[in-house]
Amino acid sequence: MKKVLTIAGSDSSGGAGIQADLKAFSAHGVFGMSVITAVTAQNTQGVFAVQDIDVAVIDKQIEAIFDDITVDALKIGMVSRSETIRAVANGLKKYNAKNVVIDPVMISKSGYYLLQPDAVEALVSCLLPLATILTPNIPEAEEISGMKIHSLEDMELAARAIHKMGPKYVLLKGGHREEDATDIFFDGDTCRQLSTPRIATKNTHGTGCTLSAAIAANLANGYPAQEAVTRAKEYIHTAIEHSFAIGKGVGPVHHFYNLYKGAGMLDE
Repeated sequence: MKKVLTIAGSDSSGGAGIQADLKAFSAHGVFGMSVITAVTAQNTQGVFAVQDIDVAVIDKQIEAIFDDITVDALKIGMVSRSETIRAVANGLKKYNAKNVVIDPVMISKSGYYLLQPDAVEALVSCLLPLATILTPNIPEAEEISGMKIHSLEDMELAARAIHKMGPKYVLLKGGHREEDATDIFFDGDTCRQLSTPRIATKNTHGTGCTLSAAIAANLANGYPAQEAVTRAKEYIHTAIEHSFAIGKGVGPVHHFYNLYKGAGMLDE
């Protein structure tokens, strides 16, 4: 069994962050491990508090995993401070980490800033060059590239600009566009449009975390980058299609729908 690590924040409601990543890993048949960078108090209505984990503890978590267990792939989510980013980057370089998927989490769906403004530069300079695949949404891509994105052509230009900052591949997610949800995948040479039908639901909590975790799991399982992304998009599409109306706000996606269906655990 392949082993996949998530380096991210904890979501107390279980829909995003570490919890979503571990569910996605399990759904893909890989063994999930975690390095927790922050603890959040959040639910379907928003994020209400964040406690960053001490950098020394983050260092020890990384050391404990890599000194003992082979890491076949990893994803990075919420790393809110410059010192956290530098600690994670140093750990990845120390252990020559491979198959690194970075989801540059900046702002929650409820508008809570999960990346401190002064940490953006550290994210770009320290982590982007280590990324196998970077998965920004449109607001994150605008922040990283300094460009305004209104069209698919803008997305392609931004993906090319971000690629020059170091990641091997860029998946620029188009879910924030009103027209469609087409993503742009740039491999350093060609931009490809990856489209799936938009699903009419508000219950999309944890989609970015889940997608990047699924990509990492697919890389660990030996799929090349574009196929890893395509398979992950199919997975998250199903998870959103069968998402849960849990809580009073934005509900979570269904990480195990296909497994439950295959096991005959769902009422058709």
